[in-house]
Amino acid sequence: MTTTDSSPSYLRRLGVWDGAMIVIGGVIGAGIFRTPATVAERTSSGLPLLALWVLGGLLTLTGVLCYAELGSRRPQAGGIYLYLREAFGMLPAFLFGWTMALINYPGSVAAVATTFADYFCKAVDLPLLWVKPVGVAAIVFIVGVNLFGIRAGALMQNVFAVLKLAAIALLVAVGLALAHGHLGGVLAADTAHPVPSGAFVGALLPVLFTYGGFHYLNDLAGEVRDPQRTLPRALLLGMLGVVLAYVLANIAYLTGLGHSGLAASQAPAADLMRRLFGETGAKVMAVGIACSTFGYCSIAIAGGARVLQTMGADGMLFRAVGYIDPRTRAPQVALALLGAWTVVLMLWGNFGQLVDYTTVGEWLGHAFGIGTLFWYRWKFVDEPAPYRVPLFPLLPLVFVVTVLGVIVATAVASPHDAGMSLLIIALGAPVYWLWRRWQLRAA
Repeated sequence: MTTTDSSPSYLRRLGVWDGAMIVIGGVIGAGIFRTPATVAERTSSGLPLLALWVLGGLLTLTGVLCYAELGSRRPQAGGIYLYLREAFGMLPAFLFGWTMALINYPGSVAAVATTFADYFCKAVDLPLLWVKPVGVAAIVFIVGVNLFGIRAGALMQNVFAVLKLAAIALLVAVGLALAHGHLGGVLAADTAHPVPSGAFVGALLPVLFTYGGFHYLNDLAGEVRDPQRTLPRALLLGMLGVVLAYVLANIAYLTGLGHSGLAASQAPAADLMRRLFGETGAKVMAVGIACSTFGYCSIAIAGGARVLQTMGADGMLFRAVGYIDPRTRAPQVALALLGAWTVVLMLWGNFGQLVDYTTVGEWLGHAFGIGTLFWYRWKFVDEPAPYRVPLFPLLPLVFVVTVLGVIVATAVASPHDAGMSLLIIALGAPVYWLWRRWQLRAA
């Protein structure tokens, strides 16, 4: 069942700046403050390390250009779910929504909210037993703000996006201050840290995952003003900002810690700040990471709720989930449901496994989502498209092939996690069949 024309719909209130901040907020979480150490472990010097971050950024920009065309063609809420539904039918769309909106979105928010609470407690000297209460309070607060509509949620997100960029800017300044003019050492070979020849490919995996999250703006496309023009601009502007921030942050790590120091670090951002400002600097960075992770949770909850609402409007969930409040134009039931399930996962404590299990499914969704671009170009060959991916079909093919390569590499490295991911997706098929059968009986 779908919504009728008389049903309340979303209002288009987001501009280019709001959209760019959503992209930045959805991509930059806790990863850039930790992942560079993993990448350094798998590289032999600063040169291949920086090359990986540039390469990952270019590949992600390729995906962003594809999402820009998809969003301008179908500027409604729902993102990948919407594209899969139109191109491939209800079952593939349901399987994606089943995996993402019910498991991956709340699981990732629970994980990142726990990270937020951990750093928040460190920053204000609260004991560790406060971590889960603070994390739950953060989720409840974010849901509460978003219940008042996208304008309130976007204002909160904009503030935290600026704060996380400020944290990265501080990292860069500290790294350059510690360099003492010896920037040439950034590219020097790390003879104390040899790596096997095939490690370069393995190092690309955490880079790509750290660049993930750029799709959230498409989930919110139904609330973007003049989407045919705004979506491409916001996606490109936001992602260029992320790539620049990531490359500069890694230069800071290399100048401040050195390649070997970065590879040995468990918390490179805190270690970098500690070298110049002591424990006070580490606490300041804890505040920055708390702001960054809080902003990610805000975007993921807002985007995930729109996917749930679209599924409810399609009859893929209970009709009430598809409700949009006529006053605030927010999917209030979907927000409350997603927030409640996220809190359950956080209190349960095993959400980390769920996120690991659904990572392959998320990237499969990206591959098939961008694959719909070929269907749109073939099916709607004469449809006006205000934005088109340049170098089509090369760029979409590069992205899809790369993503599938990442999935294969992940399956080889972690066959258990990949197998569980595929099992979770497959379990959605009987759920879909039982749900449709129940609907037919109730009709």
